[in-house]
Amino acid sequence: QVQLVESGGGLVQAGGSLRLSCAASGRTFSNYAMGWFRQAPGKERAFVATISWSGRSTYYADSVKGRFTISRDNAKNTVYLQMNSLKPEDTAAYYCAAAGTRNYYTVDYKYDYWGQGTQVTVSS
Repeated sequence: QVQLVESGGGLVQAGGSLRLSCAASGRTFSNYAMGWFRQAPGKERAFVATISWSGRSTYYADSVKGRFTISRDNAKNTVYLQMNSLKPEDTAAYYCAAAGTRNYYTVDYKYDYWGQGTQVTVSS
């Protein structure tokens, strides 16, 4: 079992920045690829970013490419999502997830463990 706890969400004006954190506990964090997903009201959960176990490989949704950066610190069992140039359409609940594999995935059904989510609201 892996427990995931997100933090760092909040209210920010358009153009602003936030950094989300996801702290993991349980099994060996470095054995897991990690991902961030988001879900806006009335919409399906959507892929945002993912990172391989080593941190060397990352992949982003087109909608956030160039604005968001995913990273991880295996010594701290934490994955981050740095979000810059935020837009109102980035408003959503953000979830981190762990996949029991070292490769990364962009689809949610490949992930085994999920956090409870943190709300990000971007005002115009």
